[in-house]
Amino acid sequence: MISTKKLFERRRARTRYQIRKLGGGKPRLSVHRTNKQIYAQVIDDLAGVTVAAASTMDTDFRSGGKSGGNAEAAAVVGKLIAERAKAAGVEQVVFDRGGFRFHGRVKALADAAREAGLKF
Repeated sequence: MISTKKLFERRRARTRYQIRKLGGGKPRLSVHRTNKQIYAQVIDDLAGVTVAAASTMDTDFRSGGKSGGNAEAAAVVGKLIAERAKAAGVEQVVFDRGGFRFHGRVKALADAAREAGLKF
């Protein structure tokens, strides 16, 4: 029987393969979530640098005293990452959901980033 971790790594590898194949050299918006937090980064793989980052651990987010493990928090992080990416000159990205399903907090982050002006 295959462990949950191995299945997650397979899904992540499948997603990354599709991003490399169809991405066309655009930066990727990578999302990672845990039970209590959610993290997002805009990564330029060609240069090997992180262009922008936002998470529920940021001081901008923590000052409100909100929980980091719900869809509302993910939406705030999505808005933050879009603003920071646009400030860094990135308008268009490829969404990298990693091995996570596109629903719940991951979907809320993506929708908020789209509404804030990121194109993907």
